[in-house]
Amino acid sequence: MTTKRIAPPSDAQLWVERTGERTYLGHSASGSTVLMGPEGTPGGFTPGELLQLALAGCAGMSSDLAASRRLGPDAPRVIVVSATKHQTEDRYAQLHETVLMDYSTLDGPAQDQLLTTVNRAIGEHCTVGLTLEHAAAIDRTVVNTPAA
Repeated sequence: MTTKRIAPPSDAQLWVERTGERTYLGHSASGSTVLMGPEGTPGGFTPGELLQLALAGCAGMSSDLAASRRLGPDAPRVIVVSATKHQTEDRYAQLHETVLMDYSTLDGPAQDQLLTTVNRAIGEHCTVGLTLEHAAAIDRTVVNTPAA
């Protein structure tokens, strides 16, 4: 038995393809993939986990230059992210991110400046965070596309 597929449009940059019940493989035009499914999917992430990782990754990337300038280019950093579910709606009520970095070598004023600069960089340049904070509109279309 041959499995039918629907090919994404040739100009698609990002898409997901169903691989099984509630399981999808995310693709990028660059060839990267990520498995998504319900909690407990071996080797996969839930969409909510990917949202949280996108927020943490964006915070890291947005603050990388500011932190590296003050701590050095190889200074390690970790951004921990979690979410609090809304009690009655199927959404997150709040996302929490914590930036972990070692700035113990800096004096008090330099530490304050680092924290100000990192927070400003994330607040002004993290596209994911800004999108979530300002509740981007979602435009959805469902198209009848024959499988081949």
